[in-house]
Amino acid sequence: MARRPIALVTAAVLLLEAPAIVGLNAVMARFVEAQSMSLDGLDPDHMVTGTWALGIGSGAALLLCALVALLTGLRDRAPGRFGRGLLIGCAVVHGVLGAVAVGLIGWTAFAVLMGVVGLIVLTLVAYAKEPGAPAEPKASASGEAEAATA
Repeated sequence: MARRPIALVTAAVLLLEAPAIVGLNAVMARFVEAQSMSLDGLDPDHMVTGTWALGIGSGAALLLCALVALLTGLRDRAPGRFGRGLLIGCAVVHGVLGAVAVGLIGWTAFAVLMGVVGLIVLTLVAYAKEPGAPAEPKASASGEAEAATA
């Protein structure tokens, strides 16, 4: 199976998506600032700051996910526990955004987001442990003594 190219394509897609998300939030922050919008009396400056913070935080999270996928592809090894959790969380967020986007934006946005979900899940599944593979021996403090008695 072509595991490496899948992980590298996933990393490239996530790397391209990160600045797009930051840019989208920048546009929304600009609209909020220009219209002096508020939500239930909330200060518009706080809304602008929150929109920027969400954009930068989302972009940083996507860059971190892209880094995990890139390292997975370059090393040709499964990501660690933290990396798997990060990629699973990224896939879940993309799935929820896809469900929201189909109603607000349309089916094209849904298809793009589901394509990203598919790449992330394919990366995770491609590097999953095979069911018939032998388990790795666990190292213990008395590992040499156990090996000598066996």
